[in-house]
Amino acid sequence: MAKRLRSGFTTGACAAAAAKAAAVALMEGICLNEISIPFPDGSRKSFAVHTCRTAEGVAVASVIKDAGDDPDVTNGAEIVATVSSRHLREDDDNCIELGSIRICGGSGVGRVTKPGLAVTVGEPAINPVPRQMICEAVREVTGEEKVTVTLSVPQGEELAKKTLNHRLGIVGGLSILGTTGIVRPISADAWTATIKASLDVAREAGLAEVVLSTGRTSEKGAQRLLDLPEEAYAMMGDYLEFSLKEAAARNFKTVHLAGMWAKIMKAALRIPQTHVRHGALEVAEGAKLLATLGAEGELLTKIENSNTAREMYSHIEEAGKSELTLAVCRKAQDYCREATGGEVKIYLVNHKAEVITHV
Repeated sequence: MAKRLRSGFTTGACAAAAAKAAAVALMEGICLNEISIPFPDGSRKSFAVHTCRTAEGVAVASVIKDAGDDPDVTNGAEIVATVSSRHLREDDDNCIELGSIRICGGSGVGRVTKPGLAVTVGEPAINPVPRQMICEAVREVTGEEKVTVTLSVPQGEELAKKTLNHRLGIVGGLSILGTTGIVRPISADAWTATIKASLDVAREAGLAEVVLSTGRTSEKGAQRLLDLPEEAYAMMGDYLEFSLKEAAARNFKTVHLAGMWAKIMKAALRIPQTHVRHGALEVAEGAKLLATLGAEGELLTKIENSNTAREMYSHIEEAGKSELTLAVCRKAQDYCREATGGEVKIYLVNHKAEVITHV
């Protein structure tokens, strides 16, 4: 029997745990060995506190990131949080104000310098869910008292060189990431086996149609539009061509494919494995494609100067050029039909799980 892969915690969850441990030290004058924090799904998880110390008006605590069996460059990294009285960081501009809590990026935490990401230019690269987790964890201790939380990663700048941060315009260190607080281990064998099993279940249920989605948000979008039983849905992740060929092998009459803009664009560019490690979406290639589909003038210039696929889409949306998104979907459809040899329908889904366009 194959070993069950172990899940771990995101940098965002570790940052929230370190921040709460430091808040306890600041407010109560005690250093705990273990700290419990709330997670986005309503559960609670406990973390070992690696270091903790206090001084007048300041407390510092850290947590060692355990990414489980995920091949994460930040596995084993020390995530440090300094919690202080608000007035001690009044002149710091690498901060964000979240009600009673100010969160600052310290040494080893990157800063966003280009548009197209989930974080505004000029802010520390601490994503929305980690911000929320940090605030909820710290407020369990501080209530509405004003405090500053400064995050740092001692080896962050070096570790960031092993990521795509430089390409995305995140300078000076790592991003504090996570959407659930949990890191699910990535395993090609596990993924492909799950895809096959999902398609087998659909086939055994006698279904003529199957829905492939790149993630949970995309799947929700398709579910809102399609009247199909839950057995019809298969989460394919980044395994685009593999999933299409497996669906074809099972002779489904129709394959519905749901994805967000970056993934649909990659399908239009005929990239069979859509993870960033396998044929990262180069803006230049995307711009070339959009130019052939009718993008021109000022819009094309903005697209060519975009930092990410997300930013490219924002320019198309602002210009009201819905015909371009439709054309990209049709290009993706052409590729998917060739891969399956049958009927494929494409659904472009936004971050709110709404289907924007389908062909």
